[in-house]
Amino acid sequence: MQPTPTTHDLGHPARRPATPHGRRPNPTAGAGATVGASHSPLTLLVVEKMRERILDGSLPPGHRLVEGRVSAEFDVSRIPVREALRHLAAEGLVTIEPRRGASVTRFSEEQVLELVEVRGNLEALNAKLAARHKDPEQIAKMRRILEEGNRLADANELDALAQLNHEFHDVLSQAAGNSVLQDVMRSLRDRTVLLFTPFNRHRCRQNWEEHAAILRAVLNADPELAAVLALCHVQNAANRSELD
Repeated sequence: MQPTPTTHDLGHPARRPATPHGRRPNPTAGAGATVGASHSPLTLLVVEKMRERILDGSLPPGHRLVEGRVSAEFDVSRIPVREALRHLAAEGLVTIEPRRGASVTRFSEEQVLELVEVRGNLEALNAKLAARHKDPEQIAKMRRILEEGNRLADANELDALAQLNHEFHDVLSQAAGNSVLQDVMRSLRDRTVLLFTPFNRHRCRQNWEEHAAILRAVLNADPELAAVLALCHVQNAANRSELD
């Protein structure tokens, strides 16, 4: 078995030992297989792993993503890493500059204001449509997420809350019943998570109180109130981010 790859540059310990550069895993390896040993396309797996670490704040804005170091961690060649970086650049999560290479995107103040403005208004539209449709299945999902979110907030389980926060907004998009809006929001949320993640840890209880208010407006079939609450929810997160 090979030694576990170093993870200094990606900010997380390696979870499982790897097999060489994209080969099919040894049948006896079982749960020990890593990214480089998976049957799935390597590029997509590297994309998912890197996206996860960018969105949870492990790779902060401005962090350099050196191809060689990333490929060493995941025990893959540089080709899937290079393609993964291009994919994430297309999503707006990574910036690739000539002679400087790739890094996690760092937004200017003007870009931050623009992103917050767009996301706030689209989240408002999501909530308005959700209140009009009142889809019982999606509302039930939001109820369960809200209950779990309150439990995790009480326990101060911040990492789990970050994922659950994303799920709440994703289900709200589904409840809106507009597939075009849902696709747009999914990409936009990933980009704005870069702005909000470090600061939402300090307002996790308020986040879930605001989620509860949005859900109440949806349940009461009050689209205008739901829209206002959703817009304020995004603006509150931005106002508390203490951006430079």
